[in-house]
Amino acid sequence: MYKYCIFDLYGTLVDIHTDEEQLKLWEKLALFYGYYGARYTPLELKETYQRLTQQTSREHISGGFHRNIGHEAFPELQIEDVFLKLFKEKNVEADMTLAVHGGQFFRVLSTEYVRLYDGAAQMLSTLKEHGKTLILLSNAQRIFTEYEMKSLGIWDIFHHIFISSDYGIKKPDLNFYETMLARCHVVRDEAIMVGNDGICDIRGAKAAGLATLYIRSNLSPEEDLPDADHVVDTADMAKVGEILLKGGDK
Repeated sequence: MYKYCIFDLYGTLVDIHTDEEQLKLWEKLALFYGYYGARYTPLELKETYQRLTQQTSREHISGGFHRNIGHEAFPELQIEDVFLKLFKEKNVEADMTLAVHGGQFFRVLSTEYVRLYDGAAQMLSTLKEHGKTLILLSNAQRIFTEYEMKSLGIWDIFHHIFISSDYGIKKPDLNFYETMLARCHVVRDEAIMVGNDGICDIRGAKAAGLATLYIRSNLSPEEDLPDADHVVDTADMAKVGEILLKGGDK
C-alpha cells in the first residue's frame, strides 16, 4: 500500500498559464520600480530582467538545467534575488521585502489563470482522510507558489512541502529527492511520486527507488510515454485518487 503520496504541483494538481512577453506587464512593472526611484523603460526592464536571471542562475552553479538526466546538477535560483538586483542596477537601496513584493507583482501581472484541476482538492482531502502522508515536491519559487497554493486552499492540506527555490536544486536532482525522503522519514517501498513530467517526476523518482504515477496533462512536456508504474492519460483526479487508495496493484 502507498502510505506516502508525493506530488508535483504545476501540471499535476494545478493548471496555470503565464505570459511574460506581454508589453503591458513590463509597462506596469516599470511603473512599480519607478515609484522607488529605479527608472526603467519597459523594454530596458525586460532585457535587464532576462540578463540578471541568466546571470543569477550561473552564480548558483556552473552549468544550467537542461532535460538531460545525465547532468550531475540541476541548480535552482531564488527569483527574489533577481528583483532585488533590478533595484541595485539603478543604484537604489532596497530590502528583500520590497524585492519580494516586486516579484509577486510581476507574477500577478504575468498570470492569465491559476486553478486546480477538477477534483484535485477533493482527491487530496480523501487521501488525507484515509491516513496517507501528503508531500509536495515542486520545482518552483516560494514567493509565487506558497501564495498561489494558499489562494487555492491547498497549502495546509500537505503534511510536508518542499519547494526547489528553498534548496538551490530541483528535480530530477537525486539530492532533492533524498533530502525530502530523509526529512520525512519516508519508507521507499510505501511511497509513490505523482507528476506530469517524464524526466523530472518519473525518471527522477525511479532513481530514488520510488513507485511512480504519470499524469499526461495539458502542461506535460512533449515526450515519449515514460516508464511509470501507473499512467493516467488526462488530469483525471478521480482516477489518480483511485490508484493511490488502491495501493500497489497495477
